[in-house]
Amino acid sequence: MELIIGARRITPSAIHRIKGGVTATLRGEALMSLLNASFHGTGSIEMLGGDLDRRPMEVTSIEMKGADTTVTLLCAGPAKTLM
Repeated sequence: MELIIGARRITPSAIHRIKGGVTATLRGEALMSLLNASFHGTGSIEMLGGDLDRRPMEVTSIEMKGADTTVTLLCAGPAKTLM
């Protein structure tokens, strides 16, 4: 699974499925893209792949530890339809 942040595909260092969403470990530019989308409204956050494909995601927690940041993302609505 990957994240789509705005128009960028982001592959987390690690991603784990949890009830209602995922936890993803991000670093560097991947983390900055997510933070900008979350707090500055510079793009949407969606999942790519798995059973959460095309689902909009909402950041619910951020935990920083050393060089890694673990972000919890929960589904924020149904999958978008493809036209």
